[in-house]
Amino acid sequence: SDANIHTAGLFNKRKAMKFSILAATILSSVATFTNAEGVTSLTAENYGSLTNGKVVFIKFFAPWCGHCKNMAPDWEKLAADWDGSEVGLIAEVDCTSEDKGDLCEENGVTGFPTIKYGDPLALEDYEGGREYEELAVFAKENLKPFCSPSNLDLCDEEEKATIAKLQGMSVEELDEAIDAVDKELEEAEEQAEESIEKLQEEYEKIMHELEEKIKSAKKKYNYGTMKSIYMQKEKADGAKEEL
Repeated sequence: SDANIHTAGLFNKRKAMKFSILAATILSSVATFTNAEGVTSLTAENYGSLTNGKVVFIKFFAPWCGHCKNMAPDWEKLAADWDGSEVGLIAEVDCTSEDKGDLCEENGVTGFPTIKYGDPLALEDYEGGREYEELAVFAKENLKPFCSPSNLDLCDEEEKATIAKLQGMSVEELDEAIDAVDKELEEAEEQAEESIEKLQEEYEKIMHELEEKIKSAKKKYNYGTMKSIYMQKEKADGAKEEL
């Protein structure tokens, strides 16, 4: 159930990234939590306090990223819509800033912009559109309280039992359980990649066979010569009609 995923995420320790984030380090002010555009800026220091008890929608970005710059006005408009909300938070993390700490790495950010949402301690990937209208609809539908250890009043009895069971596990046990799930997910991804490779090979084989059949048919029936003579006759007939 969703409770399993959100609760396991509370203890999730991401151990490695497939790609490193290459970015220049910039200096930023820590005097305020909101940038000049009115979007809450999250850092390693304020992440816990600003996201506590809220469902979040976070953009991980780099100042030099063209796509990030393009979507900035829409993200700022969305942040204004949710300003002061007790339930949802629209925010961003500058992955080139020293203040980010391990936020980008721990959340598996490998490109910009990367948008995630949900429980601040168990973020999920956002894969929708990046225009304001699409972001606004998604936020309205998803930035609302859900069953979690911090919102037990929204859980049914089965979900409460699951949370209680997981809370009774040690950090080591949870880490081992999470690793097992991660391994299963990796295996599923590998199997999917292998299947895609086989499909690609089959596709290439089919296209090669098609090409050979086309060549054979054209040669067998003198297709090129046939069309050439046809065009000549058609042209000649047209000339006669003009006379």
